[in-house]
Amino acid sequence: MEVQPEMEPTSSISLIAAVSYGIASMAMVFINKAVIMQYPHSMTVLTLQQLATSLLIHCGRRMGYTRARGIDLATAKKLLPISIFYNANVAFALASLKGVNIPMYIAIKRLTPLAVLIAGYLFGKGKPTTQVALSVLLTAAGCVIAALGDFSFDLFGYGLALTSVFFQTMYLVLVEKSGAEDGLSSIEIMFYNSFLSLPFLSFLIIVTGEFPNSLSLLLAKCSYLPFLVMLVLSLVMGIVLNFTMFLCTIVNSALTTTIVGVLKGVGSTTLGFVLLGGVEVHALNVSGLVVNTAGGVWYSYAKYRQKKAKPAKTLSDLEAHKK
Repeated sequence: MEVQPEMEPTSSISLIAAVSYGIASMAMVFINKAVIMQYPHSMTVLTLQQLATSLLIHCGRRMGYTRARGIDLATAKKLLPISIFYNANVAFALASLKGVNIPMYIAIKRLTPLAVLIAGYLFGKGKPTTQVALSVLLTAAGCVIAALGDFSFDLFGYGLALTSVFFQTMYLVLVEKSGAEDGLSSIEIMFYNSFLSLPFLSFLIIVTGEFPNSLSLLLAKCSYLPFLVMLVLSLVMGIVLNFTMFLCTIVNSALTTTIVGVLKGVGSTTLGFVLLGGVEVHALNVSGLVVNTAGGVWYSYAKYRQKKAKPAKTLSDLEAHKK
């Protein structure tokens, strides 16, 4: 599929991008949790995901499967903040999964729309509507209630998850701005992001002491077939998630991407109670998660109504690759 840079995306392309991101994002939470439960070196996992992404896109360019442009120094400097915020978000999110169960992780990540609204206000996008403001407050209240009933409460894990919310907000806003203003496709942003990430991540895994112990443990773990399958899935889904996230943000908006993230959280929260373990059911915790989910759905509906009331925007770029 190839779309010209100045063409406006069709509703079907926008829908496919949003649904694909939702599915990939939900699957990635469980895959990462399964890997981290057996292999605690989260930074090494992230480094492998970015290395796999860089190599795949580079090979695709050489073989003519993508028209993504090569690395340009000026563009790389512009996109460096995106890479920093992206990797900080993923690193903190992966680390938080060590101490936070999936339902609570999803509840905390649902605070991203609140952060996006605050960032939008600071960047001059104006005040939110009453419905949007109330739904965001309901979501935040549900998160607090759920935390009070969380028997497995881990303050450090909560802090890591909240920090990842901040970094996720920043990179989503920057991706939307970069894609629209610089005429970059989702694959090109993904390529720059993974390429710029490698030196930073390599430095971190050495400084933090993960390497070389993480490598020897990884080689030992790979002899166990179920773990090897989950690791390969993690690398593949890391590529898929990056692509669908950047595509959804460029084709739609940063806000749409956060809305999709909220909606997929409904399914993730439900599955999180029965998959992978680590969840002690408590009435207060469940009530908070229900309130949090209700606020997320209300928020999504309010933003949908708000978007429908506005004229469609014109984008500078969708995607530049061919099958």
